[in-house]
Amino acid sequence: MSARAVDDKMTVKEVIADLRVAPSTFYRWLQLGKAPRSIKLPNGDLRFRRSEYERWLAAREDAA
Repeated sequence: MSARAVDDKMTVKEVIADLRVAPSTFYRWLQLGKAPRSIKLPNGDLRFRRSEYERWLAAREDAA
C-alpha cells in the first residue's frame, strides 16, 4: 500500500459503512471518546486518517 493510501482521509459515512454499525452507535462512541481520532474541518465535518483508523481497529483485536 502506498504512503498516500495509508494517509487517505475517510468520512464518517465511510467509517460507519466499514464497521457496519448504526450511525447512532458511532456518534455515541464519538461522544464517549471511544471512536478513532478525527480531524474537524472548518465546516464541522469530520475526517479520519486511514492509518489512525487502522491503528484504532488493531488496538481492539482480541488477543485470543
